[in-house]
Amino acid sequence: MNEDVRLIDEALAGNTKSFGELVRKYQNRLFNTMFHVVGSREEAEDVVQDAFVQAFVKLGSFQGASAFYTWLYRIAFNLSVSRRRRKRPELSIDAVRETTGNDPLAENGYPAELMERKESIEQVRRALETLQEDHRAILVLREIEGYCYEEISHILDMPIGTVRSRLHRARLQLREELEETLKTHPK
Repeated sequence: MNEDVRLIDEALAGNTKSFGELVRKYQNRLFNTMFHVVGSREEAEDVVQDAFVQAFVKLGSFQGASAFYTWLYRIAFNLSVSRRRRKRPELSIDAVRETTGNDPLAENGYPAELMERKESIEQVRRALETLQEDHRAILVLREIEGYCYEEISHILDMPIGTVRSRLHRARLQLREELEETLKTHPK
């Protein structure tokens, strides 16, 4: 019996500390993945917290057909999709410039280079946000989390061929979006 199964069994028997161990084991990994999926630290924290609450409530429905983290990831990803549908758009750095006519101030007096790097990261995040959720999830799992095609196939419950084709389309879409962003907002 692996450690996760033991902890799940103990949690189902009423030992909440065992579920706490699962939380400690996976919270950072899930947060990092969700941060790249949703693009916001606060949103990722909310999704992860909600995912663990739902996992605790639904723990009895976990059948062990997949790894616990895979099951947990699916819960978190579904929550992020639901939250995204309800979420209002946020102002970007460009929107602040257009609205106020001023550049946003650098945090703590950091030099302009850091602001430019942050802007580049923000452009990639915005480009990621334009992708369909399933394409974004596959890109994050492959390029940021480093999962192989087989693992992604298992996590997202789809054939490997579908993973490969969606990853290819996601990369093309991301490239096109970044090229368009660079045309409209050159450095």
